Amino acid sequence: MTKPPPIRKAVLPVAGMGTRFLPATKAVPKEMLPVVDKPVVQYAVEEAREAGIEQFIFVTGRGKHIIEDHFDHAYELEALLKEREKTKELDSLLESLPKSGSVSFTRQQKPLGLGHAVWCARHFIGNEPFAVLLPDDLCVGKPGALKQMVQAYNDVGGGAVIAAEERPLSEIHRYGVIAPGKIDGNVIEVKGMVEKPKAEKAPSLLRIVGRYILPAEVFRELDRKEKGAGGEIQLTDSMQRLIGIHQFHAVKANCSWYDCGDKVGFLQANIAVGLSRPDIAPALKKVLSGAKF
Repeated sequence: MTKPPPIRKAVLPVAGMGTRFLPATKAVPKEMLPVVDKPVVQYAVEEAREAGIEQFIFVTGRGKHIIEDHFDHAYELEALLKEREKTKELDSLLESLPKSGSVSFTRQQKPLGLGHAVWCARHFIGNEPFAVLLPDDLCVGKPGALKQMVQAYNDVGGGAVIAAEERPLSEIHRYGVIAPGKIDGNVIEVKGMVEKPKAEKAPSLLRIVGRYILPAEVFRELDRKEKGAGGEIQLTDSMQRLIGIHQFHAVKANCSWYDCGDKVGFLQANIAVGLSRPDIAPALKKVLSGAKF
């Protein structure tokens, strides 16, 4: 088996308005809302770095400059922490920074859908296979979902790889859903995909989660700018057209997923991450055990 080209670049679409979290997101991007003590978007970046990603392309919109500032040096703050000998806090701040020259930003000037957001990054990607991470889908587990997907990508010899999670039939109409083929452990052959199917027409209970490894040919399909579900340019539709041209697999990652674009999911993520942290888990368990609901 020929070794596939490495996955070095990742696209992070962060142009959404975050209307479900108003008024909190009136002045603060939803991707900057904290899960315990880190913004949601930082978890996605750390997951990507763990998977070997070297270049990060953020697709932003108006009012998202705070994300750019977050992944840059804050010299006054760093100097203050150093002066006050807050070594732990300073180290944490510096560890979160990507390497110089590894981060790029481009604008999605109109909200035309996820497919369009990914298309906006085409010139940064070139002809390489690449990853897409949707920060709203928070993965809690080690190794992270993308690292597990990269391993599957290498094991099967390349192609497209997406993350999948089993959900109840009552929820399946909210997601892109895969039609599965052969199953080998946690790696599933993808025969087809449907965006937000009605329950009676769903090909499985496996929903597509916000992690993708895609060949550059997906940009040719996105160039069509065909509108799909919701009148938007859907990434799922372009991926569907790659099936049969490229081998296509899904990975049921060994981790827990939390939808941080949903208020309840966001609260669940905070509790799950808090309980996974040795520094605060004992105190949090005590609070939860004595909580009056």
